[in-house]
Amino acid sequence: MTYTAPVAEQRFLLKHIVKMDELSGHNVFADATADTVDAIVEGIAAFSEGEFAPLNRVGDTVGAKWSPDGVTMPPNFREAYQAYVRDGWGTLTGPTEYGGQGLPFTLATIVMEDLGSANMGFSLCMMLTPGAVEALKHHGSEELKRMWLPKLISGEWTGTMNLTEPQAGSDVGALKTRAEPRGDDSYLIKGQKIFITYGEHDLADNIVHLVLARLPDAPAGTKGISLFLVPKFRLNGDGTPGAFNDARCVSIEHKLGIHASPTCVMSYGDEDDCVGWLIGEENGGMRAMFTMMNNARLNVGLQGVSIAERATQAAVAYANDRVQGAREGKPAAILKHADVRRMLLRMKALTQAARALTYYAAGQTDRGSIGDADAKARADLLTPLVKAYGTDVGVEVASLGVQIHGGMGFIEETGAAQHYRDARIAPIYEGTNGIQAADLVGRKLGLEGGAVVERLLNEIEEDAGESRWLVDLVSACRAVIEEMGDMDMDERLVASYPFLTMLSVAVSGWLMALQYDVAEEEEGDPAFLTMKKAAADYYLNQVVPEAIGLTAAAMAPARVYDVPDEAFAA
Repeated sequence: MTYTAPVAEQRFLLKHIVKMDELSGHNVFADATADTVDAIVEGIAAFSEGEFAPLNRVGDTVGAKWSPDGVTMPPNFREAYQAYVRDGWGTLTGPTEYGGQGLPFTLATIVMEDLGSANMGFSLCMMLTPGAVEALKHHGSEELKRMWLPKLISGEWTGTMNLTEPQAGSDVGALKTRAEPRGDDSYLIKGQKIFITYGEHDLADNIVHLVLARLPDAPAGTKGISLFLVPKFRLNGDGTPGAFNDARCVSIEHKLGIHASPTCVMSYGDEDDCVGWLIGEENGGMRAMFTMMNNARLNVGLQGVSIAERATQAAVAYANDRVQGAREGKPAAILKHADVRRMLLRMKALTQAARALTYYAAGQTDRGSIGDADAKARADLLTPLVKAYGTDVGVEVASLGVQIHGGMGFIEETGAAQHYRDARIAPIYEGTNGIQAADLVGRKLGLEGGAVVERLLNEIEEDAGESRWLVDLVSACRAVIEEMGDMDMDERLVASYPFLTMLSVAVSGWLMALQYDVAEEEEGDPAFLTMKKAAADYYLNQVVPEAIGLTAAAMAPARVYDVPDEAFAA
């Protein structure tokens, strides 16, 4: 169950898909020199392989443990986390004025990919804190930034996102947590939240919760929600953690996977005063929270890539080692058999395509952050694709990994089952993939009156060259968009998921075609370039035609509302 970071693949994408040299040419990212980028790629590879990967199994088998005194993480997790802080991995994208390095988000994407492949459950702790930093950076007061950002950026303190309540899951507007003004600049927070990732742990000295709550007399629904910073410990005058703030974990969930990640039920102000501070404007919580959530959605899509990479590596190793049957009269490893090779090539192609999509979106996010309005709009369009398609790929590839292991894949000791179990949460949290599809057709297709998606489709079409399946898929996407114009909202929502897959595959196929062309011309490791072309060819000639086949599902009437509610129980 070893892990080797895909360094060659990452470098290839940075050069040819992200075009990191263009980013580093901008004065904002001038520190992202070739030497710095190389040091980060090599350094996080060594760190994730050496510090996080060896803890993946114990994280799954031992897991996080709750007691009335708090949550205890598995053995050696605190030491590994402190090494992460010591080496400065959390500081990459933080603003320089508060101790960050101000580097591109794309480089943090590489860090999170490797950590997630090495140990997905553990990496969730590192995934959420940067989102809290972004929310504070964009919406917090100068005083809040000064008090809280330096330790969050360094990782000495961790951050969480508190949206969900028992009666308010995807319907955030139904939340009931209250915030009462105290007469100064603080508020008393009272309520309960569920599904709070790393809401409690023993890795760091403080935990900074970003909590959605309602002020007195706030409007109903999402328009009456505000965002508050609620620490586990209040701060002393010197900025060190002081009095306990009655933000307590009352239980953790028993889950299918990611056992190393404590999923907490949090109680605020149940036994004593719990104090919070407003982030942004009153009743402006959703705007501030979406700053954090959009960051998290890209990183969750990346988790699909991470687990797909780990599952693929395990499957390749097993296929090379497992002797079963014969070929040309001699005992053969199962790698020699056609169906196993088909599955392995599919795993490779899907993983590379989802990674390319995610890295490309990260690069567009970086360009948007330095003033490129077209890139920002494209990143907004791509975010639901990355989250949904990346996580769907993670589940499919992990499932194929179990299949390649055969009966041994159903046995926990091989580790293949853990990858499948861990992957299954990713299409659910940070907005289910159905919500991502609804966001795509309900909001993102309408960006600039449809011009954002049209520019993207035009670019794909121009670069498609001789890839007839890709050209046909672009045409199919356009046909669905046009058909949606005549649909009512219920019909569009039914069509949204197959269409999201179609558009995701079109963008991913475009990026794979570009990589094939580069691999044809570039000199380098023959094995890497051979697989790059093989994976791209498989994707363009197998996966892209499958996506075209979804056209009927996206355009034909599904009539899901013609079925009476009681018939579903028949």
